[in-house]
Formats: sequence, structure tokens, C-alpha cells
Amino acid sequence: MPEDAARTASDLHDLSIAEAARLIERRHLSPVELTQAYLQRIEAYDAQLNAYLLVTAERALEAARTAEAEISAGRYRGAMHGIPFALKDIYCTAGIRTTCHSRTRADYVPGFDATTVSKLYQSGAVLLGKLSTHEFAHGGPSFDLPWPAARNPWHLEHFTGGSSSGSGAAVAAGLAPGALGSDTGGSIRNPAALCGLVGLKPTYGLVSRSGVYTNSFSYDHAGPLTWTVEDCAIMLQAIAGHDPKDPASAGRAVPDYRAGMAEGVKGLRIGVLRHLYEQDVPVPAALKTALEQAYDVLRGLGATIEDVCIRPAADYHAVKITGAESELLAVHEPVLRQRLQDFGADFLGRVLGALLISGADYVQASRERRVMIGEMAPLYDRYDVLLTAGPGPASRLDAWRTINFWQRSSVTTPFNVTGGPALVQCIGFTDDGLPLSMQVVGRPFADATVLRVAKAYEDATPWRRRRPVLKAGAPPLAAPPVPPPAKADISGARRGEIAMLCKRRGLSVPEPHFEQLCAAAPYVEEMVGHLGRSWEFTAEPANVFQPGG
Repeated sequence: MPEDAARTASDLHDLSIAEAARLIERRHLSPVELTQAYLQRIEAYDAQLNAYLLVTAERALEAARTAEAEISAGRYRGAMHGIPFALKDIYCTAGIRTTCHSRTRADYVPGFDATTVSKLYQSGAVLLGKLSTHEFAHGGPSFDLPWPAARNPWHLEHFTGGSSSGSGAAVAAGLAPGALGSDTGGSIRNPAALCGLVGLKPTYGLVSRSGVYTNSFSYDHAGPLTWTVEDCAIMLQAIAGHDPKDPASAGRAVPDYRAGMAEGVKGLRIGVLRHLYEQDVPVPAALKTALEQAYDVLRGLGATIEDVCIRPAADYHAVKITGAESELLAVHEPVLRQRLQDFGADFLGRVLGALLISGADYVQASRERRVMIGEMAPLYDRYDVLLTAGPGPASRLDAWRTINFWQRSSVTTPFNVTGGPALVQCIGFTDDGLPLSMQVVGRPFADATVLRVAKAYEDATPWRRRRPVLKAGAPPLAAPPVPPPAKADISGARRGEIAMLCKRRGLSVPEPHFEQLCAAAPYVEEMVGHLGRSWEFTAEPANVFQPGG
């Protein structure tokens, strides 16, 4: 037996996608054997992680047998052929339940596949199942939903990050070699960061959103979470490309994302957005130290690195939240009128806050977004990539409070506003073993350059050799208690105004959720106060209609 085929079922989950693909192509590894190994590992470990909402074992084995037969017949399709993957449960799958982790969609079975799912099937990939998320890809860890919240494989009492929570848990724990998530304000990068993975928010428009349940039309991105940078490039290759079913899809040729990955960073110009994590959204000392060490690694590889600034994180947060929450409310308002009590408390604590955002606020945010996008052009001209902190380290699950969403800016949100690619990767660990992360940010459609820089760092550091340790057959952990809603500190008159807003929209909001909405009001008002108001009449919004564009 060739040395590269000397693997046991117990360690197949440690193979990267690239390693497994090479073995499969040489017929040293069977797709059926690989799929069975993942299904066995899911059975042994997922009860303690809650990564999967649905395991499609029979379909997976059937697809693996088909892939094996095709490869044996000389019809090898490429690096994803015979490779298992899993999906955040907002990706529509024909004939397979797609719940969005919400009781309001608990029985929904689509009759069609999302475009990205179709592309992965066409590449010969093998679907293992559907993964936990936050309700409708929004909110934090919720403990009042039909399925439990995912847990972090590095420390089970800690948060995975979200909203692609199951995607992060599954890949980190070796329950899938790669998964698709979605990123509206950081929902690929957050779990990738907290679970020690590579997570890529591709350039807006590069990957189709068709068939992916909408969070925000203007900010949603679909993309991969994997163990290595090369694996991320492999999955991106499979799912990128123009899709006429997505009105935001870009009609651009898709490059070979692995072609230049070995070129390294010598001669590249890199800007460090230090203020984002030192002043705007302060991070722990351990992460600051890890970032400085990461910059030293890239300098040692030949990159030129210097500090640079963009706007404060709060400005981007105001633009993104104003726009995205307004769109989220528009998507869900009909069901909220009929079944508000069936949504989780954390989702309601966010979506109802959009009632306090006016139509004028929404337009002003979109006008400001257009300016913000333009402000990036000189930085894109000067630097090949930008670096800054990723989220984390992970907090405990029982520390989460919904009101946090309205109180805090984010290190990920600026790059949803500007739309270019942003990747998170592991750059070390805290003393108690929680992952630390860095973001690599690029100009629009320079996803290949972002991957190249991340790959150079990954190859020069030891972090991919460390995996979380889990105990097979461990029982499920009890969910922490549902945190009480925040208490509102507003006047009776303001409460009356908010009650009238709910009534005008036909929403009957129970007292605990109304109290949480009132508690959010001062933070919403402060947030929209960051928006520009003195625009010339020529300042058009970022989403201005362009016929045929």
C-alpha cells in the first residue's frame, strides 16, 4: 500500500480536503470509506456539539458510491469529487428539510436546490447534512428553539460564534471537512475565528445567494468554512461564478484560486488597521500579542507592513445595522404578524429593533455606504491586502445577552459594508486553549490575493497541527437558562410611542419582548445618530437602480 494511503478510519477526519482529494484521485482512498468515517464520527461526537440539525446518511452514501463509480471509470471531476461537505440550514436542498433553525420553518421541504448546492453536486461533492444556525441566520445562541445551540469543540461551555454556528462546530470537530455558511455582518468569520478555522466572506456578487434564505439583500454573502486556506480555495472554486437567478451576481470570469497560492508575500504591500481593535473595538492582550507576532511572520516572508486607518468601526456598524435590520424586518414582517410568538427571543430582540429605524434612516445609511465604498479606493491602490483582528476569543454561552447586539460595534462589519473579500484564520490560542484570529481583507474580486497571503502565513506557522480533543460518546450538556430580557430605562411617553409603532405595523408584541424592544431604543437612536444627514441632492444611495447592471 502506498504511504499516502496508509490511513485508518479513525484519522480520516484529520485529512484536509486537498489531501483527501489527492488520495481519491489516485484511487488510494474510497469516497465511500471517507463518507462512512465522517458519518461514524458524527454519530460518536455530535450529541455533545449540536452541530447537525439533520444528517442525510443514506443520501450521502448513495452519492459517495456514485462518485466512486465515476472515478473508477475515469470520469474524475476535480478536487471536490467524492468529498463530503455540510450546509448551514438556510441553504435550500430539494427534498431535504430546510428549517433555518426556526419553528416557523420546521417542516419546510424545498423543491429546489440553492445554486451553490447545485454547483457542489455538479462537482461530485457528497452532502452529509444540514447544520445548526442562529434563527434565520440572525441573533445569538438561542435556548428557546426546537433544536439546541451549537457548542464550541475547543471548550463545550463556550460560544461557537454565529450565525454559521453549526458550520464552525462541525469543521473544527472533524464532523465535515468543509461547510458553507453565510456572512451578513460577520457570520462566516465569527464562527471561523472562535472555532479556529479558515472562513472566507467572498467579494459581494462572486457567489450566488439564490436559494439561500435572505437575511439582508444588500449585505448577504455565501461562502466556505474549512480547516485550511487551500481547502477554502477549493470550495470557493466550486461555488463561484455568475448566476442569472441572483440579481446581485457579478458577470466576471472565475480565476483559478489555487494557481498563485504558492507565490508567497514577498514584495506585497500590507496595511494594518490597528485602530479597529485598539480603540474602536478593544480586544484582549493575548490577541494583540498574537497579531504582532503574525505581522512579524509576514515581514519575515518579505512583505512590507505599515499602519493605516479607515473610519471608526461605529460608523460602519451604523450603516450596516440600519440597512440590514430594515431589510430583515421587511423579509419577516408578514410572518411576524401571524406567528410572532413562534420566533425565539433573541431573534425578536434584534428584528423588532428595526421598527425604530425610519425610511429616511435607511436611505441615509445607503447614501453613506456609497461614500464609504468610494473611500476604500485609495487604500486598494496602495495596499495588496489589509490586516486586522478577527473576533474572539470565544465567550461562554451563558454570558450572551441580546442587548449586546445593539450596544457594540464589530471588527467584521466594516468589510460587509465595503463588499470586498475578508478572510479569518487562526493565529494562535489563549492560555486556556481558545483560538485567536486575524482578518485578511482585499479589494473587490481580489479574493485570490487574500487567499495567497493567508496561505503564506498558514504555511509558516504551526497552528493547523493542533485540533480540539473530544470524548466519544459524551452525553449532551444541559442548556444554560434563557437570560432575562434587558430592562428598559426610557420614559412612559417613549414607551407609548413604541407601542404605537408596533400597533401600526400590526404586530402584537408580548410584554417580555416589548420590554426588550424598549431597552434597545436608546442604542438604536444612538446608532442612527452616526449617519450623515447633510447630503447634497446628488448623493445617491449605494443601491441605486441600474437597468441591465
